[in-house]
Amino acid sequence: MRAEIIAVGTELLLGQIVNTNAQYLSQGLAELGIDVYYQTVVGDNADRIRAAIETARGRADLLVFTGGLGPTLDDLTRDVLAAYLGRAIVTHEPTMRKIEELFMGRGTAFVESNRRQAHLVEGATPLRNDTGLAVGNALSVDGTHYLLLPGPPREMKPMFENDGRTWLRGALGEANALHSVMLKFSGIGESMLEDLLIDLIREQNDPTIAPYAKEGEVAIRVSTKAGNAEEAARKLEPTLQEIRSRTKGYLYAEEDIPLEAAVVRLLEQKRMTLTVAESCTGGMIAAALTTVPGSADAFLGGVVSYSNAVKHRQLGVPMELLEGEGAPGAVSPETAAAMAEGARAIADADFSLSATGVAGPAGSEGKPVGLVYVGLAERGKPTRVEKLQLSGDRQGIRIRATKRALHLLWQSLSGQE
Repeated sequence: MRAEIIAVGTELLLGQIVNTNAQYLSQGLAELGIDVYYQTVVGDNADRIRAAIETARGRADLLVFTGGLGPTLDDLTRDVLAAYLGRAIVTHEPTMRKIEELFMGRGTAFVESNRRQAHLVEGATPLRNDTGLAVGNALSVDGTHYLLLPGPPREMKPMFENDGRTWLRGALGEANALHSVMLKFSGIGESMLEDLLIDLIREQNDPTIAPYAKEGEVAIRVSTKAGNAEEAARKLEPTLQEIRSRTKGYLYAEEDIPLEAAVVRLLEQKRMTLTVAESCTGGMIAAALTTVPGSADAFLGGVVSYSNAVKHRQLGVPMELLEGEGAPGAVSPETAAAMAEGARAIADADFSLSATGVAGPAGSEGKPVGLVYVGLAERGKPTRVEKLQLSGDRQGIRIRATKRALHLLWQSLSGQE
């Protein structure tokens, strides 16, 4: 089953709002086994909306509209579709009563244009709106299916979840739903990960393998269509097992969670604690950890030691490491190790992470932009320091350094050093 999402609204074309509806609906339709091949955005213009319908009908079996169901004259979706199909507009009386009662309850005069929100294309199934007024429309004509949803996400989402999904299942029959597993990786770039899996990616058919990348992490979605979860698991497992065997030390989760959530989970499972000492990352490691609900049980706190004075006074880093002739300097493996050890000792934590480096835009201490050292101090074990030479702008370097520090800790916690 091929679908096209048509978002109606000039405000989308002007960039005044972001079309988050398309992302949400694409995910929801995929879960029903419906493939979204196209997404279209069209303004509040009758001729252009009709042209979008004609184009979509030639390449899709299901047309899903968002927007254009409101009370004003530029809310045209329902009227244009009715005219295109040669059908009349009728009033959905339960919605009309709901609108009238709302105005009576407010003690305000009824605005006639609000009747438009109770309109249906003749023959359409009404979709209830629990959070707004405009009724949704769902109908099938000559083998093409049409689903009309309101534009505001707070109205669109519950309508799709409640009545929209039910109608689609009934109208489209028993389609195989899409089942996916999201694999999350750190400590490896997208190109290197692809190289490890290149034969699987080239030969993919079912399951399919789709890579995604963002700052400091890479994800792969492995998907198949199946009638139920058990069948999907059987189809997915051979591919998943092959990927696992090739990516040890990098694959940190088989669900869509960030690295910091995986780290906190392991700390909690092992009942261990962590503190941090940061310089170039400026508190970014601590911020990442504290976005994870329940992290207070594992994360004790940290120090942002941007200056040499704070590194020395708060963390106990010897001045002979930081300054003076022959000193390694603030950006050095020695300082990264001393920072991590000092923070761990002060907090009496099981682990401590440190980061010191040059985020840019200019070099420091004669050292290049992107040079970062991350340290890991662990109770009862030698301190580890990793040298990084990162690329990108200041923010990108800080993000990547944060993720690499967390990856260093994840390796230790998971036993995959």
